Amino acid sequence: MDDFLDELYPELTLETDDIIMTLAIKKDYSKIEDFDKRKEEFIKDLNDFIKEFSETPESDDFMRYYDD
Repeated sequence: MDDFLDELYPELTLETDDIIMTLAIKKDYSKIEDFDKRKEEFIKDLNDFIKEFSETPESDDFMRYYDD
């Protein structure tokens, strides 16, 4: 199944000291010709994604993982 998704969507792995996150990018950013605007749109979408996730029950469930 992962091979199928690789063909449909490009993947991006982001890594910091604390988090490794692999994203499948569904939006086609190639329609934005200007590089800086394309990057700005992607970062905006990424921030929106994080904000949306933070408001879901799944984010609460994940934080409960660290409870005793």
